[in-house]
Amino acid sequence: MRVTLLEGRPRLGGLAFSFRRGDLTVDNGQHVYLRCCTAYRWFLDRIQGAHLAPVQPRLDVPVLDVGHPRGPRLGRLRRTGLPVPLHLGWSLATYPHLSLAERASVGRAALALRGLDPADPALDDVAFGDWLRRHGQSARTIEALWDLVGVATLNATAPHASLGLAAMVFKTGLLSDNGAADIGWARVPLGELHDTLARKALDAVGVRTELRAKAERISRADDGTWTVEMPGETLRADAVVLAVPQRETHALLPDGALDEPGRLLGIDTAPILNVHVVYDRKVLRQPFFTALGSPVQWVFDRTESSGLTGPGQYLAVSQSAAQDDIDEPVAALRARYLPELERLLPAARGAGIRDFFVTRERAATFAPTPGVGLLRPGARTRAPGLYLAGAWTATGWPATMEGAVRSGFTAASAALGALGRPYDHPLQEAA
Repeated sequence: MRVTLLEGRPRLGGLAFSFRRGDLTVDNGQHVYLRCCTAYRWFLDRIQGAHLAPVQPRLDVPVLDVGHPRGPRLGRLRRTGLPVPLHLGWSLATYPHLSLAERASVGRAALALRGLDPADPALDDVAFGDWLRRHGQSARTIEALWDLVGVATLNATAPHASLGLAAMVFKTGLLSDNGAADIGWARVPLGELHDTLARKALDAVGVRTELRAKAERISRADDGTWTVEMPGETLRADAVVLAVPQRETHALLPDGALDEPGRLLGIDTAPILNVHVVYDRKVLRQPFFTALGSPVQWVFDRTESSGLTGPGQYLAVSQSAAQDDIDEPVAALRARYLPELERLLPAARGAGIRDFFVTRERAATFAPTPGVGLLRPGARTRAPGLYLAGAWTATGWPATMEGAVRSGFTAASAALGALGRPYDHPLQEAA
């Protein structure tokens, strides 16, 4: 079987990529995955890159609140080796950012959440924030716990997130297996994984990969084969997997491929912004932390992965659901975030700034708004031999690297099955 991969960009990796900036190799944004992300972990194994993106032994998230009236407080979200849901019991009981009554209310809401079926279509129309309020969650519990996790995984705050997707995230990550939420992240530039190693794996099995090759039109011939037109070349294929964003998919779909193709245009997007700061000295001892009482969300140490040498330190500040900041000029973001980092990190006060820059993905993910589940198509279309892939398709997951891999596998499996080459994947579900 001959397989051709057309990539419109000059490299593989989609929206999880790296680029050079001076002597550094930096990622367009900080990406993490969880132990429950079985498809992405399979992908890492398949490209022989798992050792380059290890998972922490046990969930441990430092949470620093600089808005407390008595001064900064450090708490931690971490698990024990006890079975679910007891694995998080001690962490919740001692979490300093919530009152005793608020911690008890979180436990009750978590038990109610555990009883939900994320696949229930009725949940898709409900806003997660409304559900949380009906289950006794205060504005503080939403800020200090539910949104702490939800914004990073869903790319939306609770009022703007579908209950179905939120239930999927919290049930799979926190209420399925005691190690499901352990966090993994790349210790090398993402491009080394998603471009270099992925390309090597594709080459090894004979896949033809064409970069800067954007499909301009696809059509089905009378004999059932497909024609893919791109600048300077036309390809013929027995099956086509269309793995582009929803609006581009809508533009390329032949008539009749979907019952209601206009639904694709109803899938909105949500931005993510990353602020990158290179200090002239070390200002953070932890590999990462998350913040409360500050516009800063998550901060990661990217010094080693970027190739920075000498006494400095490179921090990446990852800002999800960044609608308020995404179009702000760099000068305004610098004026906002450098003082905030000094509030959070006393060692940053007075440190020299060797570099400051911003990366923006205005359409980083699909927006997980209530009702979006009805708009997301499956991998199969009504056109024989044409399949859809992308984190925005109906994977059951929010827009994550896990969802992207799952969508590709589902589409490829459907295509292989239709071609008489069924393939049983060893993927194990986490929940």
